[in-house]
This record gives sequence, structure tokens and C-alpha cells, in this order.
Amino acid sequence: MTITQSDSARLFRSLHTSAAPLALANAWDVASARVIEAAGAPAIATTSAGTAWSLGSPDGDVLARDRALKLIARIVAAVAVPVTADIEGGYGKDAADVAETIAGVIAAGAVGVNIEDGTRPPAELAARLATARQSAERAGVDLFLNARIDTYLFGLGDPDTRLKETLARAHLYVGAGADGIFVPGVTDTATIAALARDIPVPLNVMAGPGAPRAAELGALGVARVSLGPGVAQAAYAAARRAAEDLFGTGGYDSLAAGIPFAELDALLSGTH
Repeated sequence: MTITQSDSARLFRSLHTSAAPLALANAWDVASARVIEAAGAPAIATTSAGTAWSLGSPDGDVLARDRALKLIARIVAAVAVPVTADIEGGYGKDAADVAETIAGVIAAGAVGVNIEDGTRPPAELAARLATARQSAERAGVDLFLNARIDTYLFGLGDPDTRLKETLARAHLYVGAGADGIFVPGVTDTATIAALARDIPVPLNVMAGPGAPRAAELGALGVARVSLGPGVAQAAYAAARRAAEDLFGTGGYDSLAAGIPFAELDALLSGTH
């Protein structure tokens, strides 16, 4: 039975719970999405950085919107689980551009997006979120809007008031239509617990080496755990190790941990 986009959107929304946080090992192309899905992923999230790198661009609102949307559509077509797309700041200079991006994301079949504030004034992201919500409503899709707050990731503002500023932004963004709040760059349990207590929608954090395990984060109130660009970085590190082996010692041992050819080939059978 083919699941509709509306059904997929409802399923994706239901996966956000601190009782069993939604774990997202972010993909950047069709092959990585299929590998992650086959490992047991309940949903696929893209990484904007990994996507941009795979298409020859740096991260940070440089990638052209049409190239990002084409890749999102290919990933959606290749997997059976819900897909949420990281669209950076919305791939546009203003809220009207963001509306076009959201329409394109929905046309591609995704059921969620991440939109980040970066160094923009919070009011600007609030306007983009409101426009994104309106665009999704016009399309008749209950798109999950995840608002990313970059105060901790970029070290913005006074450290002594950073938590207060982050919570103020979170409430502003929820009021503008955000369904979830993503605060990357935070790993200490006290701050995470404080964020979870005061934010009225599902809290998403980014994890990596040294961060609490997903279940521990759930106990703190986190409903979604992402790996961000970490998986892509690890994959590119594997490519560098293989190249350094070959060009250095002339060896090939670093290839031993690769996915067997037949297995990887089979995962892509039927995709296009």
C-alpha cells in the first residue's frame, strides 16, 4: 500500500516524543539515505552541509534552491519513510522566496523542514516561519516546521544570557508557527533540561562524540536527536584515509570496513 504525503506527515509528527526520541542520522544523497533507512531509520533527515558538499558548494545559503529541491525529490522517491529537509535559511533573500522554497519542498514529497536563524535578526526568521506555515497550509500538507536557533552553535551574544535569549527566540518562533525547536551546539545536561522545560514544542538537539546517548537525552526532555553533518564528515574522512593509505604506504587496509558491493548495489536497485 502506498502511503500518502498526508499520512507520512502525520507519522513523522507522531515520532517526536521524549519517551523514545526520534533519532536522525542525516543523509546527503540517495545512497546515504538508503543505507540509513536500511539500518532501521524511522525517518530520513537531510543535512544541508552534506548536501551542499556533495553538490560542490560550501554550506551557508550558497547552494541554489533548484539543486537542493531536486536532491530532496530524489531522496523522497528512493525511501519509504518520511523525509524532512534541511533548507538552511530557506534558500532565498526574503519571506516570499521562502514560500516558493516550501512549495518546492512539498512538491518534492518531504513532510518537514529545518529553517535556521543563523546571524539573522530573530524577527526575520519569525517572518520566514509564518510565511512557510501559510505556504504549507495552502498546499494542504501538515508540514513539520523545525526552527533552528544558532545562539549556541555560533556562540552568539553574552554567554551569561544565552539561555534566556535562546528561550526568547524559541517562544517567538513557536508563535510564528514552528512545530519544533532545534538548538544545536548544546551538550551539557543542565542547559538541555532547562531548554526542554521551557520550550512548549518538541526539542531537537544535535549529538556527536561526547554527547549523552539518545535515551539519556530523552530523559532530559529531548524529543529529537540529529547527527547533523557528522555522518557526511565521517564518510569523507573515510575517503581521505583510503586516499592517504594509497598515496602514502601504497596500502588498502582502510577499505576493509566498506559495505559489500552487492549489498550496496542492491539497496539502490529500483531507484533512479
